[in-house]
Amino acid sequence: MNDTSTDESYRVTATELRQFIERFERLEIEKKDLADQQKEVMAEAKARGYDTKVMRKLVALRKRDKDDIAEEEAVLEMYKAALGM
Repeated sequence: MNDTSTDESYRVTATELRQFIERFERLEIEKKDLADQQKEVMAEAKARGYDTKVMRKLVALRKRDKDDIAEEEAVLEMYKAALGM
């Protein structure tokens, strides 16, 4: 194997690696931008009098399966009853 072939494959690998890193970095920037936008939405909701802690819980609940939520709520009620709450 000659040095030219090795050098060329190294350059191709380095170029591809650089592309992956740059794509990842762009996604990191986009993720930060989205997080900033989410903060702005919550700040606006808070300024209008909404409880953002409860809103975040609602967002999390909407991601979950309804049966899982119902089961968790049933267990919670059972535990609360056992504690006299």
